[in-house]
Amino acid sequence: MAVSHPPEHPRQVIETVFRMESPRLIAGVARIVRDVGIAEELAQDALVAALEQWPEQGVPDNPGAWLMTTARRRAVDLVRRRERYARKLAEVGRDLETMPPHVDEPADPDDIDDDLLRLVFTACHPVLSAESRVALTLRLLGGLTTGEIARAVLASESTVAQRIVRAKRALAAGGIDFEVPCGPDRDARLGSVLEVIYLIFNEGYAATAGDDLLRPALCEDALRLARVLTALMPDESEVHGLAALLELQASRAAARTGPAGEPVLLKDQNRARWDQMLIRRGFAALARAQSMAASPAGGLGPYALQAAIAACHAHAHTYEDTDWQQIAVLYGLLAARAPSPVVELNRAVAVAMAQGSEAGLVLVDALAAESALRDYHLLPSVRGDLLARLGRKEEARAEFERAASLARNMRERELLLERAAGC
Repeated sequence: MAVSHPPEHPRQVIETVFRMESPRLIAGVARIVRDVGIAEELAQDALVAALEQWPEQGVPDNPGAWLMTTARRRAVDLVRRRERYARKLAEVGRDLETMPPHVDEPADPDDIDDDLLRLVFTACHPVLSAESRVALTLRLLGGLTTGEIARAVLASESTVAQRIVRAKRALAAGGIDFEVPCGPDRDARLGSVLEVIYLIFNEGYAATAGDDLLRPALCEDALRLARVLTALMPDESEVHGLAALLELQASRAAARTGPAGEPVLLKDQNRARWDQMLIRRGFAALARAQSMAASPAGGLGPYALQAAIAACHAHAHTYEDTDWQQIAVLYGLLAARAPSPVVELNRAVAVAMAQGSEAGLVLVDALAAESALRDYHLLPSVRGDLLARLGRKEEARAEFERAASLARNMRERELLLERAAGC
């Protein structure tokens, strides 16, 4: 049954729903056709069907279920048409063939989790390079555009596009099973799986482009997958470390934006709006990760170390109470375990808070030659903040303006221009 939504904006509704539902569509269809490339095409076919029908018939009560039903039916039709898929069609079951045209009840959440997890592990198959695994999973599960992925992994759009195309071909040519592997095979893919779940959450927590700072659906998917992994692999310290990190980061989501969707900096956030249940879950997951490590801090992996940093913020009742000395130490450990220019930039911020802005600025300036940060808007943003604290207003204004020119997210750009004007 369709509801009587005003007809003037059906395309906007369709595009919004599809962006939210596309990972589930692809995962659900891939379970039928066993090919992520074909699954993505069938999900796009469902989008085209919605563009054709919803403007005339109205938006369904449950648009996600409508899209899933349409995509699955087309998948079954494809399987039926291809003789080599006859056996797989029998495995799909009679229920898919007799499914009513439009199902308003959502699919079983456990099935959705299973499908998404299968999709992550399939896209992280060792037959693909590490870079291709990340790009493909962000595309399929995160619903990110090529440009958004390029900014997330600090690579060119053409390079990312080639990785995605080659990854789909490699999976199809290799006849890779659409499944969550067991034993050593699962362990071999775990690092990539954790990485893409982390990147998907980050895209939801601070969108690289668009009009909104947050994309809550991506955060929820990543958090759910992390929780599923903790049950699937309860003896892996880094699995609990990632879960702890996402729980603690998600706890601050409600306080990160103001009434009009504008970004609210950490120092200005109302900590009463931080979700205490998520904080408690994060602390518990971090404690489990620490209990499995060789030592409380030095033996932690990169995700658990980041969770420990997030825990320092969660323990502080006010911004001024934050233990920046401990955060700087933890960032030093993280830089040793997982060195990267972005980690060094974050460490510079912590050092500036613990030891003074001049000390932080020295570290930031040392990163100026890093090619990976050439178009990274947070580098001039951090430098502008440190210069402003030192009273070097003109230099700070120039850095904030440069950061705004590099930012692809409208909300971040507006905040950076405001900070430039304030100098």
